[in-house]
Amino acid sequence: MELIYSEVQSVDKKAEILADLIDRRGSRRAFAEEIGIPPTTLQSMLTRGVGRASVDNVIKVCKALGISVEELEQMAAGKKDVFTLAAHHEGEEWTEEEMEEIERFKEFLRMKKKGKNDE
Repeated sequence: MELIYSEVQSVDKKAEILADLIDRRGSRRAFAEEIGIPPTTLQSMLTRGVGRASVDNVIKVCKALGISVEELEQMAAGKKDVFTLAAHHEGEEWTEEEMEEIERFKEFLRMKKKGKNDE
């Protein structure tokens, strides 16, 4: 029973993350129209959970937000902080190589920060 609760909690977390990232961009309706899905479909995804949405729609939403489905999973699990990355780069198109470079730079800064804290 706890596994089911955990999965439901995770689904809600994914929808919450997506809603937050979309809301930072502006109107949910405009976002849905921009990516080519009905606004009602997007709203259903955000209220009923990502797990109930079609895979294609989840991919469209994530891609438009500049994150991968894997990053969404990691964020929902608390293993990755992509909020900052997505917020600072919204509206800009980044190639996969550029995103990897940004991630490497973020890791470099984390290590540098950790080094300062250890001193």
